[in-house]
Amino acid sequence: MSFIKEFKEFAMKGNVMDLAVGVIIGAAFGKIVTSLVDNILMPIIGLFTRGKNFNDLFVLLDTSKGEFATLAEAKAKGVGVFAYGAFIQSIIDFLIIAFCIFLLVKFMNRLTKKKEEDPAPAELSTQEKLLTEIRDELKKSK
Repeated sequence: MSFIKEFKEFAMKGNVMDLAVGVIIGAAFGKIVTSLVDNILMPIIGLFTRGKNFNDLFVLLDTSKGEFATLAEAKAKGVGVFAYGAFIQSIIDFLIIAFCIFLLVKFMNRLTKKKEEDPAPAELSTQEKLLTEIRDELKKSK
């Protein structure tokens, strides 16, 4: 089998196509969650930080070049910064995505969960029937 034919066969398998669709939908979902965090949650959290933009929370690593009001100003001057606000925002993005995936997996497991019923006992063979009768007679005789 030629390399190209083998690759085509691999690429057209259902699992590969499902994975590709999952990656595309996941990327779109990630953008939705990022928008939710950036535009809705972080402004609410910003109320608790007295209206300061959460992305602008940073610590200067080099204070000799002065003070800067925003992270963009500090980066424009080439000052080293520890931008913990953006990092915390990324953690919030991750937690929301992880929680949504957890709910999705839980929902899918509930849908695919087969009703577990006790199967009816199989018909006993003639030997098993005979042995059962002998056992029952022995129990009666005691």
